[in-house]
Amino acid sequence: MDYERIEEKKHRLNLLRDKINKNTMLSYESDFELNFTHNSTAIEGNTLTLIETKLLLEDNISVGGKELREIYEVVNHKKAYVYVKRRIAEKKPLDETAVKDIHEILTENIMQGGIYRNHEVRISGAAHTPPSGMEMYSQIKLFFEDLSIRQDLNPIELAAWTHAEFVRIHPFPDGNGRTARLIMNYQLMAQGFLPVDISKDSRLEYYNALEKYAAEADLSVFADFIAELEEKRLDMYLNTAEGNKI
Repeated sequence: MDYERIEEKKHRLNLLRDKINKNTMLSYESDFELNFTHNSTAIEGNTLTLIETKLLLEDNISVGGKELREIYEVVNHKKAYVYVKRRIAEKKPLDETAVKDIHEILTENIMQGGIYRNHEVRISGAAHTPPSGMEMYSQIKLFFEDLSIRQDLNPIELAAWTHAEFVRIHPFPDGNGRTARLIMNYQLMAQGFLPVDISKDSRLEYYNALEKYAAEADLSVFADFIAELEEKRLDMYLNTAEGNKI
């Protein structure tokens, strides 16, 4: 993957943002937020459709025939994303407090959030088994230490590593995937990139890329997967700003 090309596109977009109509920009951001919430919860098994998610989040219309847990998962995800954007605007770095807060928001009215698990877990269908006991605690502490010192990775690789390493450790009883996708976007936005949305239809490719990292410590497949999503989003904005001349 040509990360320099993506970096250059980010730079171009930063110079051209003012050329995009504000209402257009708002519509892009609203559309992303809706799809991100829908896909991130659907990947984990939430059955609300995209239209039902829109009715709930944008039109404040209740959705019948759904479990209360599923309703809370969608509503909470939007709240957590708003929290991430607020911290980005305040230029606060990703740290352990932020991650625990994100998890607590995601699991509000569902379970006690922001507390690490104290039991062993297995991920269905995965060859990798997350660490347990004191090994898990030591690894999550190292994870937060490494966040501020990983100089060997470019910003997109760092965002991908943040996600992949977090779900490899699997520190919470539930909600690790949704948390990981939010903190990955936290890293991207903190470096001036656009947040990305992993479609539920891409979940097999997504899971295989994560498994490659967990089992073989090979980040390249997942980093390239995220880089492709980032470049597509940048191209969409540049296409608008430059009048279809990317």
